[in-house]
Amino acid sequence: MEEMVEQVELILEQEDDAALQEYLNNLNISDVEQLIDELPEHGPKFIEILSVNRAVNVFRILDFRKQERIIKKISGGKVAEIINGLPPDDRTALFSELHGDAVAKLILHLPPADRREALSLLGYEEDSVGRLMTPDYIAVKKTWDVNRVLSHIRRFGKNSETIDVIYVVDDNRVLLDDIRIREILLVKPETSVSDLMDGRLIALHAADPQEEAINTFRMNNRVALPVVDDDNVLLGIVTVDDILWIANEEYTEDIQKIGGTEALDEPYLDVSLFTLVKKRVGWLVILFLGEMLTATAMGFFEKEIEKAVVLALFIPLIISSGGNSGSQASTLIIQAMALGEVTLSDWWRVMRREIMAGLMLGFVLGCIGFLRIYVWSLFSDIYGPHWFLVGLTVGITLIGVVLWGSLSGSMLPILLKRLGADPATSSAPFVATLVDVTGLVIYFSIAVLLLRGIML
Repeated sequence: MEEMVEQVELILEQEDDAALQEYLNNLNISDVEQLIDELPEHGPKFIEILSVNRAVNVFRILDFRKQERIIKKISGGKVAEIINGLPPDDRTALFSELHGDAVAKLILHLPPADRREALSLLGYEEDSVGRLMTPDYIAVKKTWDVNRVLSHIRRFGKNSETIDVIYVVDDNRVLLDDIRIREILLVKPETSVSDLMDGRLIALHAADPQEEAINTFRMNNRVALPVVDDDNVLLGIVTVDDILWIANEEYTEDIQKIGGTEALDEPYLDVSLFTLVKKRVGWLVILFLGEMLTATAMGFFEKEIEKAVVLALFIPLIISSGGNSGSQASTLIIQAMALGEVTLSDWWRVMRREIMAGLMLGFVLGCIGFLRIYVWSLFSDIYGPHWFLVGLTVGITLIGVVLWGSLSGSMLPILLKRLGADPATSSAPFVATLVDVTGLVIYFSIAVLLLRGIML
């Protein structure tokens, strides 16, 4: 890459556009995209100088911020060529990110039919499958034979998003089945399409959330899936490249939410400092206010702490153990839900498993905590003559707190999903804060129960 950058910089210094065009035309599309990353100030010039086809192919793999910067700086003629050359799904993705006035200007570059198509796709909900689909596909009738199908593909396949899958529709464009191209190529030319149909059709609905489409692709190993309306009329297709892009965005957004921040809309280094602070401050304030309840809980047990100061030594141990177990459970369940391994109906199975896991994990930590107090009591009098009761209090508390942390961390994502919220918002810091407060209540309640009349 360094060698390519140096070569391009040399050509740019010489102001030799012909040499630059020849050099860029001999590179892979991905190499040109990397050059735009390395030399962003020259990105518009690279797009301007490339042929229409190569410019479109490079433009469509850039992230939105680079696309936006380039559109603002290239000539109107080149903008029109790129907008017209983009596949409908990529064009919709671009339009959905731009401001309304910018979309209104760009959409004027499209011919009337494409303009209606773009407006139709933009009419779907922002995170729906309808925003991802493209109407460029190959559809055939079940009465056709393979000869006619192949002739149809030769005529219209060039403009199709993919010809790996052929769709069978009736006279009203109701989807009947899909057939892989290899099945058509491996049979005799006179074979009827109806003979190749097996009825094993998998389709997406235009109003479905994009997250469901990701799971459907993952479970069915398809390169493309048809999109239908409520009457099963074929509207378009969604291809795996768009799904991979969306899956990456969803994964990034969930990771950021799990970390206790709002999702960033652009790469970290491209986000302004003010925006970065704005995205993070909300959750920090909420978590801070939540942690203030910890002080309230400690104030409630102030007299117990005064009588047995030794109990205060284990507060960080108790609350961190509960928070860690809750964060573990929350992360595991959010991931399982994202992968489709856990659904809302599985809540009871999840709860049973986490009760058992929480008890076992808590018992392990409780034994270690008790053992630690026992060993220290052999060499020091820090825990006093009632070290056994102190150790028992810590041990039992760890079992309870870890159990509560596991239950909270596992049930919160499911509850949020049930309420229609994003499970990722039950982030690890949120669960940890919740368990911190309740952990103190559990700790001192057990201490009062075991030490009343002795140390308290």
